[in-house]
Amino acid sequence: MDCERYRVLDMHTAGEPVRIVLSGYPPLPGATLLEKRRYARDTLDHIRRRLMLEPRGHAEMYGVIPTEPSTPGCALAVLFTHHSGYSTMCGHATIAIGRWAVDEGMVPVAGDETRFLLECPCGPVAVAVDTRGGRAGAVSFDSVPAFLAEAGVTMPVPGFGEVTFDVGYGGAFYAILPASRLGLDVRRTPVAALTAAGVAVTDAFRAARSVRHPVEPDLSFLYGTILTDDEPLAGGRPSRNICIFGEGQVDRSPTGSGVTARVAVEVARGRLALNQPCRVESVTGGLFDGMAVRSAAVGDRQGVVVRVGGRAYYSGTAEFIVEADDPLRDGFDLSAPIPA
Repeated sequence: MDCERYRVLDMHTAGEPVRIVLSGYPPLPGATLLEKRRYARDTLDHIRRRLMLEPRGHAEMYGVIPTEPSTPGCALAVLFTHHSGYSTMCGHATIAIGRWAVDEGMVPVAGDETRFLLECPCGPVAVAVDTRGGRAGAVSFDSVPAFLAEAGVTMPVPGFGEVTFDVGYGGAFYAILPASRLGLDVRRTPVAALTAAGVAVTDAFRAARSVRHPVEPDLSFLYGTILTDDEPLAGGRPSRNICIFGEGQVDRSPTGSGVTARVAVEVARGRLALNQPCRVESVTGGLFDGMAVRSAAVGDRQGVVVRVGGRAYYSGTAEFIVEADDPLRDGFDLSAPIPA
């Protein structure tokens, strides 16, 4: 049979999928991980579509492509991919990768806590895995420097009038605002309505404004919108949020890079202190712990390093077959026209 095959391992973190590509993906050329990301996007995007889209994936699929690190000291490197492209940072996937890397012996167990550096497109992050009893458990990571990019942005959003929000960076850029400013409630409003609102905010910003990463142009784009409840992060109780990223995907987890961005914004606004813990809840009830652990700068921006923690679980393995004569071999997306 004339076909290509891909082996994958599926995990989830608070319900958000993580599909790790184990075999079938070719080596990626490039001196840096961002160069590899550009090559994957420009040359191998048919593989992303095969593994993320239907019939092998679905509209909310998320994936990881392990590759060789380019930064000294990193145990491995990863590209993050999803239904509509390639993200620059992903906390829920980092948590899953931490457990997987220890379980597979890619990093040696070192007592009660095993630590290693993971190279992500936004930069290296320090991963810590609870290995008490010799088994991988909860995972945390220390982010790249995160910061408040823009405070109090006000702009018209179709269907909602003038809307004010902050833009935070946690490895990716997010618009962040309480859902109540849109007349919505993250605990009571249907997810479809929250998703539509998040997309409206993201699209309005992308059409009118841009964001700038102080060092790397490849990171300079708004990845999505995070709608929160009105519970302060410093209040001692979990604050719920929903992250709508990419082109309208809903993160089932609290969103690791989103929690990072939220914490950085709250610290910059003086509403959260260094080393003050908080918890963030997702639409599935999954929880991530967050805490700004130290000040840090990137380029001309002053920010913080945020520690985010959670747990990931295995959900399955698969070998996917792509037949050469299958007209839908590269996947399809029902939200876009299918070519005739």
